[in-house]
Amino acid sequence: MTDLAHRSALESELARIEALSAAQAPTTDLLFRQAVLLNDLGRIDEAKSVYLEILKIDSTHLGALSNLGGLLYEMNFREAAITVYSRIIQCYPNEAAGHVNLATVLWDHDDHAGARFHYEAALKIDPDCPEAHQGMACVLMELREDDAAWEHGQKGFAGRPCRVIPCRGSREPVSVLVLNSVAGGNTPLRRAIDNRVFTTTLLATEFYDPARPLPEHQVVWNAIGDADLCGKALHMAAELLRKTGAPVINRPEAVALTGRECMTERLAGIKNLLLPKTVRMSRSALEQDDAKAALEAMGFRFPVLLRALGFHAGKHFIKAAGADDLRAGLAAMPGGEFAVIQFLDAPGKNGNYRKYRVMTIDGKFYPLHAAISRNWKIHYFSADMAENAAHRAEDGDFLLNMPSVLGPAAMATLEEIRSAVSLDYAGIDFGMTAKGEILFFEANAAMVILPPGRGEQWDYRRAPVQKALDAVTAMLLSRSEAVT
Repeated sequence: MTDLAHRSALESELARIEALSAAQAPTTDLLFRQAVLLNDLGRIDEAKSVYLEILKIDSTHLGALSNLGGLLYEMNFREAAITVYSRIIQCYPNEAAGHVNLATVLWDHDDHAGARFHYEAALKIDPDCPEAHQGMACVLMELREDDAAWEHGQKGFAGRPCRVIPCRGSREPVSVLVLNSVAGGNTPLRRAIDNRVFTTTLLATEFYDPARPLPEHQVVWNAIGDADLCGKALHMAAELLRKTGAPVINRPEAVALTGRECMTERLAGIKNLLLPKTVRMSRSALEQDDAKAALEAMGFRFPVLLRALGFHAGKHFIKAAGADDLRAGLAAMPGGEFAVIQFLDAPGKNGNYRKYRVMTIDGKFYPLHAAISRNWKIHYFSADMAENAAHRAEDGDFLLNMPSVLGPAAMATLEEIRSAVSLDYAGIDFGMTAKGEILFFEANAAMVILPPGRGEQWDYRRAPVQKALDAVTAMLLSRSEAVT
């Protein structure tokens, strides 16, 4: 049955259920079936209303609670989803699924300790729960507990390395195959690939049997985006892609050249660009008594920045004023490989630091944010934006007028960076000096396009962010049409 034929069958079944409900007092069973059908057809708001109607009749209805939690999470109501999943755990303490679902929401929002707790709770209830093993593999990879992570990965992904996210749209969908790494460092695509247009198959690269044919697809997106963390997975992805002639977004060979140290070497010589010296070093080398002298011999002067490789959003990233700070920071970080980065202090007007993010999608720029803070370590979620209307105004000006805000010299520099990165989808993070030079932070495929928060103060961001998401959809459609 084709996807459109399947949708037609769902619509016919929904009409039958609605007729039954109209002819009698609807039961929770009928209402639940109606809500599931609405959900499968992509009529999310209507499905949510029916699930809430069920819960007014039976506040402990497991199916309604589970599916409502999933809808709320999909609609970006994170706290509401957590409340619903917590209710399931309270009402059904012997159900592993409630813990797994709650852990997944916590994991997606960087509460790794909470995610680990609930994945472990799920495994105490059901030691063979594949979803809990998969989640534990990801959590332990993040914590660099590699041996335990691979043990969970074998139990969770072996025999089930793929997961399909069905299309909920009214047209025949385009099938997209997404290659992920269990080690992390993936391009976050949950909201970028529109499930009203695409059917998505997620493939765990490290656990896919290379002797098997690839799942059905029209386009492949290699979402393994962190070259420093995922070298092995990128190599495996390149081997798997020998099996397909379909268009590939972000070929693994190109992503492999975007590690932090590698990018500073590749961008050397670009006019108007400040490149902090970046060197990759092992834990053992940094723990040596002469580490300070070794760094100074390489041209570093304190303070320096120390960053555990494979982490983003400011995690495990410190400024060390001297050797003691370096040792203390190293002791608190996971992993065995680190980037030592020259600290270039470049506050802008009013003494504030700025971090700009521009996405490059299918050869075009899409400004995503201008984050402003008094702190040198700056990210949009931690910057002084929600509390400061002037900062939001500056952010809005950047989103609407990036070329005039940055100036022609900076735009020319960004064009050269984009050309060097040479990816179909990537982000460029940078600051600006008082002289108008671009201070390079990073450029890679692991950057996310997040929807704006709820509230009127973020309305100015909605259209520019949607423009970037629409560019992703257009890129996928154009690649699929190129081979039809």
